[in-house]
Amino acid sequence: MRSRPALVALLLGAVASEALAASAPIRARNAMVSSQNAIASQIGMETLLAGGNAVDAAVATAFALAVVHPEAGNIGGGGFLLAWVNGTSAVYDFREQAPAAASATMFLKDGQYDRARHHQGALAIGVPGTVAGLAQVWQDGGRLPWKLLLRPAITLAREGFMVSDGLARSLKSELARMQAYPASVAQFSRQGVPYEMGDVLKQEDLAKTLTRIAESGTAGFYDGETAALIEREMKARGGLITREDLKRYTVYRRPALRATYRDYEVLTAAPPSSGGTCLVEALNVLEGYDLKAMGFGSSRYLHHVAETLRRAFADRARYLGDPAFVKEMPVERLVSKDHAASLRRTIRENKASVSSLESFEWPAESSDTTHLSVLDTEGGAVALTFTLEDAYGSRIVVPGAGFLLNNEMGDFNAGPGLTDATGLIGTEPNLAAPGKRMLSNMTPTILVRDKRAALVVGAAGGRKIPGTVLQIVLGVVDFGMNVQEAIDAPRINHQWLPDVILHEPFGLSSDTAEALRAFGHQVEERPASEWSRAHGIAYRDGMLEGGSDRRKPDGAAIGR
Repeated sequence: MRSRPALVALLLGAVASEALAASAPIRARNAMVSSQNAIASQIGMETLLAGGNAVDAAVATAFALAVVHPEAGNIGGGGFLLAWVNGTSAVYDFREQAPAAASATMFLKDGQYDRARHHQGALAIGVPGTVAGLAQVWQDGGRLPWKLLLRPAITLAREGFMVSDGLARSLKSELARMQAYPASVAQFSRQGVPYEMGDVLKQEDLAKTLTRIAESGTAGFYDGETAALIEREMKARGGLITREDLKRYTVYRRPALRATYRDYEVLTAAPPSSGGTCLVEALNVLEGYDLKAMGFGSSRYLHHVAETLRRAFADRARYLGDPAFVKEMPVERLVSKDHAASLRRTIRENKASVSSLESFEWPAESSDTTHLSVLDTEGGAVALTFTLEDAYGSRIVVPGAGFLLNNEMGDFNAGPGLTDATGLIGTEPNLAAPGKRMLSNMTPTILVRDKRAALVVGAAGGRKIPGTVLQIVLGVVDFGMNVQEAIDAPRINHQWLPDVILHEPFGLSSDTAEALRAFGHQVEERPASEWSRAHGIAYRDGMLEGGSDRRKPDGAAIGR
């Protein structure tokens, strides 16, 4: 791979080009990587230039994100990776799972729901899956040596990297919430003083952990010194994860959920990722309308998108969970064209439906997930979404190991029988249980046309992820947008309950908002910080187009 000065020069050129481009995508002929951090994207691109394929580039980029994007890049979390190579597809499920000591009532204290136990502290930490997942996908489809893929991340952690303005602001905003965890304060500040833009952030303990993973593979994380450090921190803080939990962690290689939309084949993730099911259900419903004739962003278009998402999320909440525990999930029916036709008949042209307050809301997932997309020179593609849950997860850095732990247990339902109109959920499919995986919204997606990947896309953003991916697909397929235009375009969201259309600041004109209200919708603005971030690559007219979400700083698509 190139030297650091050469890498930085290339990186600055790529970022400068993007800054000048308005809504024009980054274009390339051969290969491309798009992620939430320009340094990580460049490392992925360098991996491809060194002879690696899409799997190699995704692995190298993901490990780099664990260093340079600590909000969501991680080795202490989990996610889903969709690979499409030589005409075959597979989804790698490395979602976090509950420790053996978990139970459906673990978030109750004296019989009452305790939100802090659910979302904060050591009880909220699930068994991490990222390292096992990346190792498994590399073992199945990687080309370059494992150690080579981790080398850039190790170098960044040991030698440091320059803190961007976005990272400096993010770390400063989180520092007060890290005060209870001395190892976190030590790693992400200068003895309690926030980092500023231009400072160099070194993470020596993280470099040592990454080196153990490079030398020993998954055993470098799930056994030996790293596992002992995790277990010690769990015992010190009342967490449930043991070394046996770590040893028992399993990656599942699942078939991709397959569907069609217009003249594209759609590949996405099946449960325990709910996002793919929601996406396919929504696409099937919307396929019955002439969306282009409605006009992008019109009240009619947004009404139909919102009503479709309302129904997809209602089905998500009723039926979906971990397939190892929920034996009768009707996924095949939910993604069928017949089910879509029946839902379409319930959508009225100019009148909003009403979500029942006696129904249930889905578990919250933070907006601080991250996604990366890769297309290689041979047409291989990877869409990878992974997360710590909240920004910086539990905010607990494992002392001596240098990485943040997730707080994903908060994606389980609150407790049996707790469903109410405030958003608590107590339904059976997504209650915590030993070894169970919590439901996710992640939606890594690949659209295929003429036997090659035409769009590789995914997003961060919790409950907004399925709707984000949906609207990007509609932008590219129905409205002919380039991938950057589709990512930049204003978005809405509807998720069954609360019964409201959410929109970005300046995302709706006053006339459009008023028209939606006249249909019977509640319309509410949400601040820019709450909206999802997407990263995608499209193939069109013999060229690759890369898009990176500008709603959050530091992201970049880089190609050759």
